[in-house]
Amino acid sequence: MTDRDGAPDRAPGLVLSTPGGSSFLFDPGALCLELLTTGGPGDLARYEALHHPSDLADWLPLSRLGLPAGAVRITAEQLADARTLRDALWRLAAARAHGTAGPAADHATLNRAAAHPPLVPQIAPDGTAAAPLPADGAQLVSTLARDAIALLTGPYADRIRECGAHNCQLVFVDTSRPGRRRWCSMERCGNRNKIRALRARRESEEPDAGAVPAAGHRTFTS
Repeated sequence: MTDRDGAPDRAPGLVLSTPGGSSFLFDPGALCLELLTTGGPGDLARYEALHHPSDLADWLPLSRLGLPAGAVRITAEQLADARTLRDALWRLAAARAHGTAGPAADHATLNRAAAHPPLVPQIAPDGTAAAPLPADGAQLVSTLARDAIALLTGPYADRIRECGAHNCQLVFVDTSRPGRRRWCSMERCGNRNKIRALRARRESEEPDAGAVPAAGHRTFTS
C-alpha cells in the first residue's frame, strides 16, 4: 500500500496507491500514523501489508525514520508486536478524531511497547545521521509507541482528524497553522471533492429543460 523513491531530505510523506492503480502523496504528520498505512483491524485487514518481517523492514526507508531496510533486525514475534501496536493505534486515533480517549486496553498496549528501549540515534563521521545499529524490532516498536504517546498526550492531540471524504478512512494530524485541513491529500480526496462540488454547482445552474424562456431572452442550441 505504500511506496516512496525519495531521499530523506525531501518533504515527508508516503506515496500511496489506490485500488484503481493511481497514486498520491499522503503526509499523516507523525511517524506513528505512517504505520497505519500498512493495514489495520477489522475491515482494514484487507490492506494488510506486514506479512513477513521483511515487509516491516522494507517500510523503514519509506517512513520518516528514513532507515535502510537492513538497519533493524526484526523477528516474527516482533512483527506481531508491531501489528498489535498498529491496530491499537488505529482505534485510539479514530477515537481521538471523534473526541473520545479510546479503549483503556489500547492505551495499555502502547505503554507496554514503550517500556522497551527505543532506537538510539547515531551520528556518522561526516556529521550526517547514521543508522542506529545494532537495533532490533522491539526497539522499533518502542520508538513507534513513544511517538504515539507523545502525539496523543501532546498539543496536537485535538488535531487528529479522519479524512473528510465519505469513503476514505485515512487518519492524519493537522499541523497546519489555521487547523482547517480536511483531506488526507489534496491530490486525491480534496481534488475529488472540488470536482464534485463544481459538478453540483453546474447542474444546479442549468435551466430546466421544460422551462419557457422569459420574454426578451433567446435560447441557443448546439
